[in-house]
Amino acid sequence: MGKSMTRRTFIKTSGIAAGLAVAGSSVTAQAVKRDYSISLAGWSLHRAVGRGKKQRNMLDMPQMTSEDLGIHAIELVNQMMSGKDKAYIDKLAANASKYNTKILLIMIDSAGNAGAEGERGRASAVTKHGEWIDVAADLGCHSVRMNWGGAPKDFLTNTEAREAFIARSVPTFQKICEHGDKKGLNVIIENHWGPSSYPEYLIDLIKRVDHPRFGTLPDFGNFPDDVDNYDAVDRMMPYAKAVSAKCYDFDDATGMETKLDYDRLIKNVVDKHGYHGYIGIEYEGNRMSEYDGILACRKLLEKFQG
Repeated sequence: MGKSMTRRTFIKTSGIAAGLAVAGSSVTAQAVKRDYSISLAGWSLHRAVGRGKKQRNMLDMPQMTSEDLGIHAIELVNQMMSGKDKAYIDKLAANASKYNTKILLIMIDSAGNAGAEGERGRASAVTKHGEWIDVAADLGCHSVRMNWGGAPKDFLTNTEAREAFIARSVPTFQKICEHGDKKGLNVIIENHWGPSSYPEYLIDLIKRVDHPRFGTLPDFGNFPDDVDNYDAVDRMMPYAKAVSAKCYDFDDATGMETKLDYDRLIKNVVDKHGYHGYIGIEYEGNRMSEYDGILACRKLLEKFQG
C-alpha cells in the first residue's frame, strides 16, 4: 500500500495535473533546440536483465539497447552484472564496441557504507568501491555512482548524530575520489534515498569533500514527501556530472509523464543550468512493459530536444 497523501503531495500532484492539460501542445510549439544526449539506465531493464535463470545476461544489454531501443549509451548497475572478472568485462566491452554503444557509468550498490560507524567498515567501502572503479575504467566509463550509506536512524532529528555521520563520511569519499582521479573517473552521488535525498546535507558533504571528481547524479524521482523534487534537482544541478530521467507512466494521448512535470525539469536542467551531457532514462513503471516505458520516455526526451 502507498503512503497516505500529504498536503505537500496533494499540491505537487495537483500542480502537475493542471499543467499537463497544456503541456502536450506547449512542447510541440516550442522552437527551442536543446543540446543533450539520451542514454539508458540499466535498471530500466532489471526485470529482463540480471543474474536469474530466466533473465538475459548483462552482456546482451548493448545489443538490446542498440537494436531494440535505438539507444547507444548505457549506465550499468553492478548488482545486475554476473561478475567483474577480466574475461567477463572484456566480453562486455567487446559487445559494446560491436553494437556502437558507450558505457557511461556504473551504479554501485552493496559495496559497503562510506559513512559506516566503524573504521573497518569505512575502509572496506574504500576497497570495494575501488575495485568497481577499476572495472569502470576498463569499460571506458566517465563515472561511478555511489550510495551514501551508514546513516544513523535518527539522522534527521539528531543534530549531533548527523554531524558525526557527515564528518566520518568525508575522508572515505576523499579516498575513493583519489582512486577515481588516478583512473580518470568521477565519483557521483545520486539521490538514492536516505541522506542523499536531502539536498542540503548532500551539498554539505560535497563541499566538505572538496574534490573536483566529486559530484551529483540528480534523479528526477527518489525524494521523500517532505522534499520538493523540482527545488532539490535545481540545487543538485551545479554539481551534476550525470542526470537520471526517472519515469513511471505516460499519458496515452499526450505522451507526457503523468507523475513528474518534465517540461519544468528539462527547463531547469538544460535551460537554466546549461547541462549538455547525457540524460539517462530510468523507467520504473508497472503499467507499461519495460520496453514500452523506455520507448515512451525516449520519445518524450526527443521532443524536448526540439
